[in-house]
Amino acid sequence: MGENRYDADSIVVLEGLAAVRMRPAMYVGSTGPDGVMQLVIEVLQNALDEALAGEATEVHVSLDADDVWSVSDNGRGIPVDIHKPTGLRIPEVLVTELHAGGKFREGAYRLPGGLHGVGLTCVNALSATFELEVCREGGRWAGRWAAGKAVQPFVRLGHSDRTGTTVRFRADPGVFGGARAELAAVERWLRCQSWLTSGLSCRLRSPGAEVSFSSDEGIAGFAGWLAEGHERVHAQPVAVSATVGTHEVAAALLWTRAFAENFQGFVNHVHTPLGGAHADGLRAAVGHALTRYAREARLIDSTEPLETNDALEGLVAVLSVRMPDPHFEGQTKTRLLDAPAGRAVESAVGAALAVWLRANPSDAAAVVGRAIEAGRARLASRRASERARYERVEHLVDKEIYRQQFGIRSKTWHTSADWITNAGLLGLHGGSSQLAEDAVLLDVCCGSGVVGASFRGKVGRIVGLDLTPEMVALSRQRLDEVVQGDVYDIPFAEATFDGVCNREVLHLLPQPERPLAEIFRVLKPGGQFVVGQWVPFGAIDGPWMFQVVKKKQPLFVNNLYDEDVEALLKNAGFVNLTKQEYLQWEDIDNWIATWETPLLHRHQIRDLYHHCPAEVRAVHPFEISSSGAIRDCWRWVVYSAFKPA
Repeated sequence: MGENRYDADSIVVLEGLAAVRMRPAMYVGSTGPDGVMQLVIEVLQNALDEALAGEATEVHVSLDADDVWSVSDNGRGIPVDIHKPTGLRIPEVLVTELHAGGKFREGAYRLPGGLHGVGLTCVNALSATFELEVCREGGRWAGRWAAGKAVQPFVRLGHSDRTGTTVRFRADPGVFGGARAELAAVERWLRCQSWLTSGLSCRLRSPGAEVSFSSDEGIAGFAGWLAEGHERVHAQPVAVSATVGTHEVAAALLWTRAFAENFQGFVNHVHTPLGGAHADGLRAAVGHALTRYAREARLIDSTEPLETNDALEGLVAVLSVRMPDPHFEGQTKTRLLDAPAGRAVESAVGAALAVWLRANPSDAAAVVGRAIEAGRARLASRRASERARYERVEHLVDKEIYRQQFGIRSKTWHTSADWITNAGLLGLHGGSSQLAEDAVLLDVCCGSGVVGASFRGKVGRIVGLDLTPEMVALSRQRLDEVVQGDVYDIPFAEATFDGVCNREVLHLLPQPERPLAEIFRVLKPGGQFVVGQWVPFGAIDGPWMFQVVKKKQPLFVNNLYDEDVEALLKNAGFVNLTKQEYLQWEDIDNWIATWETPLLHRHQIRDLYHHCPAEVRAVHPFEISSSGAIRDCWRWVVYSAFKPA
C-alpha cells in the first residue's frame, strides 16, 4: 500500500509553463512533425490576424540551416507598454503567461483566429531558442527565451521606421526529437492564405529556395488549383458570397470526375481539417439544393433517391467563414463547434447554388447526372458486395505489377494514407531499436524511407532497398544509401546488417516466408528485425476486412492475423519475439482515392462500412460522420525479433 499511496503529498501544482513542457501534445497535438508544424502555424496565425484586421499586407517566413524558423509581418506590432497587473511589458506577458492576449475583448481584433492566448506561449515553452522582436511607435524592441525561461530581457534596442512583429524559434529537440515541419506543408499553408486574403503577400525562404504568393483570384482560384489534374463537370466554380447575421460566408464549388470529395474549410482563415458545423452546413446545402433542382427539372422522380453522399462525389469545395468569437475543438482548432455557423452556411450556400442551377441548366444537368450516376453505382456495388466471399488462393510473384503500381503511387505517396507518415506509428518502429549507435540498418521495401528514418540518431548508418526506381529516388532524401533490388533476392551478402526494418508489406507478398528467409540471411547473428504490420482485431472482423482491403488493393494476398505473423517469424528462425500494439485512425475516403482502386470498388468499400454486420462493429471501431465521411481504427502491431547469436 505504501508504494501506491495517494494523499496530500501526491498533489502537484505545475507552475508557469511546466504543464506545457510536461504534456506538449495536449497543446500542440503531437511531439512529431505535426507538432512542430503546429508551432509554425501558431505564430503564423498571429501574423495573419493582423492581416484580417486590415493592419498587415505582408507575411514573411524563413527557415535557416539550423532549423530556426522566422515569421514576420508588417502589422501594428505588439504593444510594448507595461502591463500593470504583472509589472512586465506586454510582449513578455504574452510569451510567458498562458491565456494572455488581446483577443478576449472586442476592439483590437474583430475576427481573430488566435483565440485562446495559448499559442505564442506554447511556442516559447517548447522552443530551445525563442526570440521576439517588435517594431512600434518608432522603437525596436527585442527579448530572448529558452524553454520558456528568459535569457535576454525584453528591452528597447534602438529606433525603427517600420512596424510589425518578428518571431524566431527552434523547436526543442528534447521535446520533438529530430522531428521537423515540412516546408511543403508551410508552403501550402501560405498559398492557401494568399487566396483567402486578397492583397496579402506571402513569402517563404529556405536554404537555396524562395517562393512568393499573392493572388486576387479569391477562393475561386483556390478551388481551381485543387481541381488541377481532374476532368471538370462544369468550367467555372459556383461562387458564394453572403452575410448571414454576424457570419460572412464565401465558398467556391466545382464538380469533377474524381471519386473523392475535396473539402477545404476555414474559419477566420484557420484551417479546420476535421470540418465541423460549417462543413456540415455546406454538405447539407449541396444535397438539398441538388435534390430540389433534380425534381423540379424532372431529372429524377419523387421516388428515386439522391443521397447527399452521391451529390458530394467529385466535389471540390472551398469554404471560408468569418465570424466573431468562434469556438473550436481544442487548441489545434481542428473542428468548429458553433451550430449557428452551420445554419448560416447552409442558408448562404443553398440559396446561391439554387440560383446557379436554374441559371445554368446545361451545367446543372451535368452535375445532377454525375450524382445520379454515383447513386446507381453505389446501389450496384451493394448488390455485388452481398455476393462477395472470403477466399484463399495461391498467388505467384509478378514483380512488374509492383513496379508499375508503386512507381505511379510514388507521386502522391505521403498523402495517399494517414498511416504512412503517422508519427506515433513510426515512433514505435524507431523506438524498438536495441541496436548499437554504430549499427548498420537495412530498410527493406523502404518506400519513401520514413520507416528507416525513424531510426535516425539510434544507429550509425541506414541503407534502403526497394524494387521501383521512383521509390528509390524518394527514399534517397531520407536514407544514407538506397539500392534498387528485390526482397526475394536481397543483393547483399550473408550477415551484412546489424538490423533490418520493414512495415506493411507482408500481406502484399506472395509466399512471405521467402523474403523473411532473405532478411534472416543478411542479418548478423544477434541482429534485430523490427517489422510493423496491420492485422485484424480477430477472427470476427478478419473476413470483413479482407473484402475491404482486397477491393482497395488488388495486391493484397495474405489476410494475416497476429498469430500468423508470429508463426512466420518463428518459422523463419527468429527468437525473443516481442510486440507493441498501436491503434491508428485512417481516413478511408482518402485511402481509397488512388488509381489502383476502380470506381466501382470504391463504392463497394463505402457500402461495406455502411452495411457492416453488428458483430464486426462490436470488435472493430470505425466512424461514419453525418456528412458520410468514414474513419476506421486500424490495429497495427510492431514486432521485434532477433536472429540467434
